[in-house]
Amino acid sequence: MNLFLPGRRVEWFESIDSTMIPAAALARQGCPHGTIVGADEQTAGAGRQGHSWHSEKCAGLYVSIVLRLPMEARALPVVMLALGLATQEAIGQTALLAPDLRWPNDVLLGGCKCAGILAQLEGDAIVAGIGVNVSQTRFPSGLATPATSLLLQGARVTREDLLTALVHAVDHVCSVLIEHGAHAILRMFEASSSYARGRRVRVEQQGGELVGVTCGLDESGFLIVEQDGGKVEKILTGGVRAASAE
Repeated sequence: MNLFLPGRRVEWFESIDSTMIPAAALARQGCPHGTIVGADEQTAGAGRQGHSWHSEKCAGLYVSIVLRLPMEARALPVVMLALGLATQEAIGQTALLAPDLRWPNDVLLGGCKCAGILAQLEGDAIVAGIGVNVSQTRFPSGLATPATSLLLQGARVTREDLLTALVHAVDHVCSVLIEHGAHAILRMFEASSSYARGRRVRVEQQGGELVGVTCGLDESGFLIVEQDGGKVEKILTGGVRAASAE
């Protein structure tokens, strides 16, 4: 890709197993905040909870960004939400579309997943993996969530323009987080997601499935769901889906 990101370290691969692996290695070596690792194709793209990320060659944006933020490890869930906001903002700016956010890491268009975020700690850094479906016209069968791309939603966007917008959006949300704290990100996420409050959902967890209505986020960024019997649950992990999709 032809990239113009002055002052930014960028490592780009034609094909790689996952951008998270070299990004994590660079983080351990002390690379600067904002370092980017990207690829035209991933052969083993990683998603959350062990899922894979379909990474067709030159059809999507597949990047990992190293973040060095002055905060504790327990802030990782809020950072994940901030990255979702950044991805939503970048897509809105370049594709002129209005994505929805599904807690904790899915970006949706027309109810289908167009982007996902994965964040992991690597020493004193956070490695943020972001994948956006840009120009795919078809997807493999059997995906955990129905997928779409910006092109399938009627938007023609270059990966270069999307990456530039994404980098600036990540810088912006990181500044909000540092200057105004986690509560600012939580408020922004609740305002930008139809799933955060008042949405009837089913949550797939290791111990089974629960159904209820979302009641916002707690101070750590976890989702609160009130079950039909009135019991309130804090969702630490699990796949959240609209209950009406059944």
